[in-house]
Amino acid sequence: MDAVKTEQIKKPASGYMMLILMFAALAGGIFFMASEAPVVGAVCWVLFIFFAKGLLVIPPNTAKVMLLFGDYQGTVRESGLFWVNPFFSRLTVSMRARNFESEQLKVNDKMGNPVLISVILVWKVKDTYRASFEVDVYEKFVKIQTDSAVRKLAASYPYDHFEDERAGVTLSTDFDEVNTTLEREVSERLIIAGIEVVEARITHLAYAPEIASAMLRRQQASAVVAARHKIVEGAVGMVESALNLLSSKKIIELDEEKKAAMVSNLMVVLCGDRDTQPIVNTGTLNQ
Repeated sequence: MDAVKTEQIKKPASGYMMLILMFAALAGGIFFMASEAPVVGAVCWVLFIFFAKGLLVIPPNTAKVMLLFGDYQGTVRESGLFWVNPFFSRLTVSMRARNFESEQLKVNDKMGNPVLISVILVWKVKDTYRASFEVDVYEKFVKIQTDSAVRKLAASYPYDHFEDERAGVTLSTDFDEVNTTLEREVSERLIIAGIEVVEARITHLAYAPEIASAMLRRQQASAVVAARHKIVEGAVGMVESALNLLSSKKIIELDEEKKAAMVSNLMVVLCGDRDTQPIVNTGTLNQ
């Protein structure tokens, strides 16, 4: 017989009829033993044990994998009271959704910078045959493969755009796309174990402590440069507006040298990070 590679759903018999027969056999055994018919009473006791051995109680979101002398016979997914072959061995597999939160892993991003990253995975068993027989312990398999997928994910993207300005996707900004990639990567690794990935999300992301302070200073410096650039753009516009206004209203005639001096003074006043100290000129404008 060829080995079954996927789950086969088994429809068991109702256990309520067998429960009635079981109590009937119990009553018969007691009656015939008391009536001095030990052979019939013994048969009734054997039937009682036979019926009782085959009873199967399954709670919701739980499956029972059936084996007959090591041969897979099918999986019962229905909940309730059933009766199956008493010689079946039964493995219990939970079909409930489970959470797995990984430890903080120190991995290198695409640019080689060490980062700390952890994820949370919501998963459940989809194929009981694969979960039971294709891998050793599927809970441990989920943990190891998730850690492996996280390492691959981190190595595929830079931490942010400061590292790679041309990067289309980064770990710290494009959460939806990164999480989708993570979910797809984990799903591909867990399909062999019959595991369905419900959701995969990054829960923690930061630079490793040894470079965190340096990266913070770099980000602060970049922010200062961007702010200065914005200030200079505004200052140039204000100077241009001031010169045009003075020229249009003919308040004062300025040659190129005086314009250059005025521009220099205005730029110092507008772009300086400290309050300016005015100097009163008591002479002429040429002094």
